[in-house]
Amino acid sequence: MSVNLYDVAYDLEKALRHSEEYSTLRNLYDEVNEDESSKRMFENFRDIQVNLQQKQMTGQEITQEEVEQAQKTVALVQQHDKISQLMEAEQRVSVLIGELNKIIMKPLEELYGNTEEN
Repeated sequence: MSVNLYDVAYDLEKALRHSEEYSTLRNLYDEVNEDESSKRMFENFRDIQVNLQQKQMTGQEITQEEVEQAQKTVALVQQHDKISQLMEAEQRVSVLIGELNKIIMKPLEELYGNTEEN
């Protein structure tokens, strides 16, 4: 029996879009973006986050000033109720996707994990 994996992947994408976790994330994202000050605060937080991740991935040094700025920004957004809820919802979706990835990778892990038996 031949299965079109792309069709299955698109079905999984649709299921994710219709999940409670994604729906909650989408609603909170919309709420944050409806309020201009919340939107700016969240965009600033994301910009700092992306900048630090890019520096890390390219091996660039992250300065103490950048670390302090990031810490202040995190503390600020954590005090904002809607942004804090959005970040928690994003984390739940991220965990869900990580769990799905483990399931998808299981055949390869079983194949390469049992090299002593082959």
